[in-house]
Amino acid sequence: MTAVRLGQHPGYDRFVIEFGGGVPSYTVTPQSTTVFSRSPRGDQVTLEGSSGALIVIHSISNWTAYTGPTSALPRYVSLRQVLQVENFEGYQQWALGLEGTPCLRVSTLASPSRLVVDIAA
Repeated sequence: MTAVRLGQHPGYDRFVIEFGGGVPSYTVTPQSTTVFSRSPRGDQVTLEGSSGALIVIHSISNWTAYTGPTSALPRYVSLRQVLQVENFEGYQQWALGLEGTPCLRVSTLASPSRLVVDIAA
């Protein structure tokens, strides 16, 4: 993992994770709450917004190399807050605090490799 970026566009907000190699395995799961568990500690954190999404990335080689930001409070229309809730033994989890019912579009891009989550405004 080399970078995390946020963006606001007409009609949607965007969360992007960039990788130095290919995009590893991932899941993106919407949820009806903004409460997330930090792993492996198990404590809970509540993000801004009325709903959320959890991004789980696994089989990350060199998972300790990322030194960029692990949280953001953009307060965009749909994307309200971002927090890395796990970075442990090749697994990363990113929690998104969202406003409204999450309508997500997930895609991957190449050159460079990226996982892209668009949240409809």
